[in-house]
Amino acid sequence: MRIAMVSEHASPLAVLGGVDAGGQNVHVAALSAALGALGHDVVVYTRRDDPELPDRVRTEQGYDVVHVPAGPAQAMPKDHLLPHMGDFARFLEQQWYDERPDVVHSHFWMSGLAAVLAARKVGVPVVHTYHALGTVKRHHQGADDTSPAERIGIERMLGREVDRIAATCGDEVTELMRMGVQRSRISVVPCGVDPTRFRPEGPTDRRRYPHRIVSVGRLVPRKGFQDLITALRSLPDAELVIAGGPVEVDTDPEARRLAAHAERLGVRNRLWLAGQVSRDAMPALLRSADVVACVPWYEPFGIVPLEAMACGVPVVASAVGGLIDTVVHGVTGVLVPPRDPAALARGLHSLLADDSRREACGMAGLDRVGVRYTWDRIAEDTERVYERVTVGQAVAVGGTR
Repeated sequence: MRIAMVSEHASPLAVLGGVDAGGQNVHVAALSAALGALGHDVVVYTRRDDPELPDRVRTEQGYDVVHVPAGPAQAMPKDHLLPHMGDFARFLEQQWYDERPDVVHSHFWMSGLAAVLAARKVGVPVVHTYHALGTVKRHHQGADDTSPAERIGIERMLGREVDRIAATCGDEVTELMRMGVQRSRISVVPCGVDPTRFRPEGPTDRRRYPHRIVSVGRLVPRKGFQDLITALRSLPDAELVIAGGPVEVDTDPEARRLAAHAERLGVRNRLWLAGQVSRDAMPALLRSADVVACVPWYEPFGIVPLEAMACGVPVVASAVGGLIDTVVHGVTGVLVPPRDPAALARGLHSLLADDSRREACGMAGLDRVGVRYTWDRIAEDTERVYERVTVGQAVAVGGTR
């Protein structure tokens, strides 16, 4: 099957940890590689953000990346990209006339807009993954939401126009139904993890204190890092490592704000702002933790808890979004209310104080990942979604079915 992935701002080739580089980049890269391993021909279309980038790149994982000329060939915040989606769609339309895919899979709302505009002209079915919903973001961020005003309206339109929606968790299905999307048009396909990269065996980073808590994510307030620093005050024998942001993390405004908060609480000596951590170095960091904490205000899915579970490390997570699906409370870790440092401190203490419980949760998480969340399994689930929208049409030979 010929598969066109559209990911307008999240290139699978990007270095992770920047403001707009995170879980979606990992998702698109890993899913494309896993689908390629099943025998499919996968091309990822992402916006050119550097004039030196080649037009097309063949990755070691066996899929292609096409850099789409849409707007200035420079890095731009994703919330500024909407005016360039018309150019993006016209490029896709021309490409697909010349190299028609069997199915298009768009990621994020602006990719969905460009994909639908192009696919209408070419007659190709579209599967869409939102990755995040504007209604949820506006609810939690209010006036701080920098999304274009058109976002929610376009997301509702996509719910009507695409052939099928691949939601990442049950909470997203509920929100989509509130938006008027029929449940019968939604499949649930979660994110995944690579168990050959993230596993219990392997090098482990050194720690400085008896216990270590690790948290990973972009340095933005909604990730809940301030709550973790506040909770650290109640955990005197633990250190906190926050990975994410630029390489020179000391220059980052959010990093400086978090450091100042730790200074005020008297825990600065137990906080390490690690900055950007490479994918190759991430498993060793996660394995060094007694607990991995993922405590955002909201989270469409969250890949880091899966990576921690694959390393055999228990997780303390906010009871929001996809984290409710992946983290089984009392089995693979602990779920706590978001934006509640006191409850967070209690949840962390319950694991840090009990070696046997941590070991049991780590083993249960490892089992859960192996059964449900490997990228091989996610690719097979995605393949079935594609088959539903291409039934009755001739498709290129490829895949396991």
